[in-house]
Amino acid sequence: MKSVEEQLALIKRGAEEVLVESELIEKLERGQPLRIKAGFDPTAPDLHLGHTVLINKLRQFQELGHQVIFLIGDFTGMIGDPSGKSATRPPLTREQVLENAETYKAQVFKILDPTKTEVAFNSTWMDQLKPADFIRLASQYTVARMLERDDFDKRYSSNQPIAIHEFLYPLVQGYDSVALRADVELGGTDQKFNLLMGRELQRAYGQSSQCIVTMPLLEGLDGVKKMSKSLGNYVGIQEAPGIMYSKLVSIPDTLMWRYFELLSFRSMEEIEGFKCDVEQGANPRDIKIKLAEEIVARFHGEEAAASAHRAAGNRMKEGELPEDLPELELVSAEDMPIASVLNKAGLVKNAAVARDLLGSGGVRVDGQAIDRGFVFKLGATHVCQAGKKAFARITLTAE
Repeated sequence: MKSVEEQLALIKRGAEEVLVESELIEKLERGQPLRIKAGFDPTAPDLHLGHTVLINKLRQFQELGHQVIFLIGDFTGMIGDPSGKSATRPPLTREQVLENAETYKAQVFKILDPTKTEVAFNSTWMDQLKPADFIRLASQYTVARMLERDDFDKRYSSNQPIAIHEFLYPLVQGYDSVALRADVELGGTDQKFNLLMGRELQRAYGQSSQCIVTMPLLEGLDGVKKMSKSLGNYVGIQEAPGIMYSKLVSIPDTLMWRYFELLSFRSMEEIEGFKCDVEQGANPRDIKIKLAEEIVARFHGEEAAASAHRAAGNRMKEGELPEDLPELELVSAEDMPIASVLNKAGLVKNAAVARDLLGSGGVRVDGQAIDRGFVFKLGATHVCQAGKKAFARITLTAE
């Protein structure tokens, strides 16, 4: 394992708050893998990059050697998380929750190592609780304390209804930490009340209290409001590579470093190097392309990332070959100078144009810029490029 200082630096990267940091240091100093819990209610079948902020942090804990528990809230999903809601959300059926849960697992393992991830469903223990157990659980908290929660307080003050089952949600989420004996729980900043509930319930059930790491809510493509499908400012992790690439390259420059910190797996030292490049005159778009390609590769593979810019409708990158590269065979009695080959292959209008391109470095053979002295040997095959748009794979065959 890395040193406590190195672990803490990575854990705090991009985090909003660590509660309580001194307790977390004590846990890390044990030198034993900690149990890291994060819960996800499968209330929708697909995820966007805003959801992955938390999953990325789980991956970092994995890389530090800790035990990650990806908790699927199939029980809590039927209650409906009231966090930030101005009205009671209709509960999902168990069938809807389980169907969404399967798609969640397929998506998160694009980020997490499945061999190092414990997948748990909170119905496993919640379905075992008897009515008396629920009464004991509910007795651990008061209505007055529940109404201290910002969203409950606002709804109560404005005479908006609050259903009794909504009070159960934070209690059940907190009890999940008891059942899993979590050392650390991760959640968004909007989950702080529920995360703290876990600390209190662990104490009530005779356990050591978990530490909490809250992660910020990622701003959407507009750079203002949090990423949300309903607002249309999202990047879905199942979107086509070209669409994903195009969206990420178009983010505001002011948002670029925020995305790098929360979404990229590059080191902060490398990201600081990119910042220096921009300060020294580099085009911010070129830096955003690095982020876009990294994200596309994560969810669609390296090959898709390499061609995502083209799928997004952009021109070819320098040195890139077109997909429909022409195959030409030229017949000759002897080796030929490159200018004659380009002319005979139809890549230039005439030999004079070929010579001009050669003089200006506008001719490439197998990706390397060449000059007029290049000789095309009999029997050889080379990919030739004249200017920006004329390409062919040429074979020179003996008569």
